[in-house]
Amino acid sequence: MENFRKVRTSEEESPLPFPDLPPDVVEMKVKEGSKIRNLMNFAMAQMELKGSRQIVFSGCGRAVTKTITCVEIMKRKLGGLHQVTKVCYKTLMEVWENQDPLPGSPAQNLTVHKNVPSICILLSRDPLDPNQTGYQPPEPQHGLETQLGEAAGEDMSGSSSKGLKRPLPPPCEELLTKKLQVQVPDSPRGSETTNHQLNHHH
Repeated sequence: MENFRKVRTSEEESPLPFPDLPPDVVEMKVKEGSKIRNLMNFAMAQMELKGSRQIVFSGCGRAVTKTITCVEIMKRKLGGLHQVTKVCYKTLMEVWENQDPLPGSPAQNLTVHKNVPSICILLSRDPLDPNQTGYQPPEPQHGLETQLGEAAGEDMSGSSSKGLKRPLPPPCEELLTKKLQVQVPDSPRGSETTNHQLNHHH
């Protein structure tokens, strides 16, 4: 395969897996090399300036994570969006060209069909059918921050109580010596012996 170079990749065109979409719905096709900022600038303009009610983000293969990132950014920026996620497989067709054909033989092309995971996410300002598979209701505003805060709080209390269990023995010893010192003023002689013993021990 080292003599072959990929010259073309095409993915099968498949209809969007959502019923009742308006024919002019904006579909953001996220590619592996797409810049998230460019995608989001365009998508936000569609939703905010052009007043689109729905938008679809789709990506396959290595672009799936980027697709999900775009959706999360948009949900955070706009808030109150209903979401439906569909995961399926798409067939990619790759054409590889032989860079180093044997002398006298025609250049060979290889066509490879790959099944890759694909994700389509519909975001809508209008309510969607909550019974369809993959539906997510809008997140309450700032819901994320409080969840994160609580999680962090649990972590803190969890780790601090664990942390406390370990260094318990040293404070006890300190307390003992403090008690000894507190008792010192009662009998001057006792104090000498106590100090003497302590020094002796040290």
